[in-house]
Amino acid sequence: MSTLSARQLVIDIPERGDGTPLDFSIQPGQIWGVLGPNGAGKTTLLHTLAGLKSPRSGFVELNDLGFAQLRRKQIAREIAVVFQERQDGFPATVLETVLIGRHPYMAPWDVETAEDLALARDALKRTALSALEDRLVSTLSGGERQRLALATALCQQPTIWLADEPGNHLDLRHQVQAMNLFASEAESGRAVLLCLHDLNLAARWCTHILLLYPDGRACWGESNKMLERSALETLYQQPLAETTVDGRRYFVPATGAVND
Repeated sequence: MSTLSARQLVIDIPERGDGTPLDFSIQPGQIWGVLGPNGAGKTTLLHTLAGLKSPRSGFVELNDLGFAQLRRKQIAREIAVVFQERQDGFPATVLETVLIGRHPYMAPWDVETAEDLALARDALKRTALSALEDRLVSTLSGGERQRLALATALCQQPTIWLADEPGNHLDLRHQVQAMNLFASEAESGRAVLLCLHDLNLAARWCTHILLLYPDGRACWGESNKMLERSALETLYQQPLAETTVDGRRYFVPATGAVND
């Protein structure tokens, strides 16, 4: 399995200072949650880690190699990216769309094999979309499209997942199913990084947390050390109340003022 590392990485956000250089590794079996308010740079970080955006300084390594040393197809076989929003490029069915996940393994003009179809249908089954495989993507709801994005990434068989707000458009049951999918992938030795707004999804499922502040500051570590009420109140400028359920901490908005 693979490791993705940020090495003295400063993401490039216009009109913002350099902030804290990021230096961490996402190891197999870990689930990282990236938390921060709007504009803190969560999506920019994810795109930079995926090699889709250049950093201001520093670099990203995949298995100790910089992206410049790797072919795009090599990177695509290792890293799957689930974007927050997506647009339909052309009319396609659900099955045709999930098969896009096999493209990193195919030569130009290749036709999908029986094994590719089996992987695609298994991905649809794991995301509860099997009954929709012949539907046009344009007819799907927002939540169904989000699950299709997860199925497409599953079909890619990545060793590293990067997902931006993967619970977007999903109802509570499907949010839990999506997070359980990431947990299953981590248990199988994959590495997972999720940009999240929901503190309680992070508290329930993430092994590590990265806090991004709007001014560029950042800190990271194991979840039990990072998910402290005072730190989260400062991060979001929002008072919180804390409770414990089954030994895990959860947070809800509270009234009052935040002490900086």
